[in-house]
Amino acid sequence: METSPGNAPHRLNPAGGCPHADNARLLALGAVAPVELPGGIEGMAVLGHDALREFLQHPEVAKDVRHFRALHEGRVAPGWPLLTFATVRGMTTADGADHRRLRSLVSRAFTPRRVEGLRSRVEELTDALLDGLASGDGVVDLRQHFALPLPMGVICELLGVEEQFRDRLHRLSNQVVATDIGPEAALAANRELVGVLAEIAAGKAAHPGDDLTSALIAARDEGGDRLGQEELIGTLVLLIVAGHETTLNLITNAVRALCGHRDQLDLVRSGGASWADVVEETLRWDSPVSYFPFRYPVRDLTLDGTTIPAGTPVLAGYSAAGRDRTAHGPDADRFDVTRPARADAVRNLSLGHGAHYCLGAPLARLEATVALERLFARFPDLELAAPEEDLPRHASFVGNSVRELPVHLSAWVPPAGTAG
Repeated sequence: METSPGNAPHRLNPAGGCPHADNARLLALGAVAPVELPGGIEGMAVLGHDALREFLQHPEVAKDVRHFRALHEGRVAPGWPLLTFATVRGMTTADGADHRRLRSLVSRAFTPRRVEGLRSRVEELTDALLDGLASGDGVVDLRQHFALPLPMGVICELLGVEEQFRDRLHRLSNQVVATDIGPEAALAANRELVGVLAEIAAGKAAHPGDDLTSALIAARDEGGDRLGQEELIGTLVLLIVAGHETTLNLITNAVRALCGHRDQLDLVRSGGASWADVVEETLRWDSPVSYFPFRYPVRDLTLDGTTIPAGTPVLAGYSAAGRDRTAHGPDADRFDVTRPARADAVRNLSLGHGAHYCLGAPLARLEATVALERLFARFPDLELAAPEEDLPRHASFVGNSVRELPVHLSAWVPPAGTAG
């Protein structure tokens, strides 16, 4: 993110990059900042922890795109890189009863009890991926060969998506969340993603299975209406993108953090902290999502002394809030897996807050915890194969991670129950 002098808005860099230095500079100026989105669209970002917590549950803040003033005034061009976030039909762009209806159709698959029932399958997939890593030698891209296929495999199995579609869905998801993509490429990626998901849905309609896609097609709300085609495809877009991109970044960022803080890794191995503690501290310290689009005040809203005009597209600054010293203390920039548990009011917000709290949070936590524990048990000497500052970053200010994670696996410990 590039900063500007005076009261000019801060221009969000479409190419992404590490957000933390700029976040710190912005937080020093206040909890809410005017920003310039791609295409010169005026927006705001809520960066401070307390301000963001208030904003995420404010009754006069909406998600429905009909409140996006610049869009309805014709100032947002076709192919705008963030347009899918605003216009996709699903629970992330719905309010009130409509949001509750859409969320209820999916929520039963993601209750803590249902997710715990997936533990053995997550462990099985994790072990299979680790076996594959062990068969190679030299430098391995851990993001591509471990952090990605685990959550993608789990969400696709839940949705009943066959393996032949998975690489394509990840590629298209990556383009949908990119902020440096050109208009023609953005339009093409959205058309292709919708087409692939429509093909998958048509197959499930013709041959239903024991999966979430088939259940969504068959589900009826209390009024007896099925999901419309747009709502069905929008829900699948959300589940595919959010169901693997967030966990992919979380696992990647946690491995980077532990490799850069070997003392913290040693604490976990000695029992001084748990793998769940690692996941929580990673969510706070290096949130998998940096700036999430969009919410819109339905009237002029004053937040921490700054007025956000009605209809302004507002970004939730999760990576900034995670390191806000007013909430997390003067050592907020330090990665510390023994950080004491905080009161509910100051827990990290990286998976959201309020009515739109991430449905997949229990699953993301389970996948990341299992992945990290088993990865470092099998490869206790794992280390980065390139300096942290040389790792290529996400081409987006939405996602917060690196595109590659080259590692040396070093010594391998066979899984329990196998010959050494």
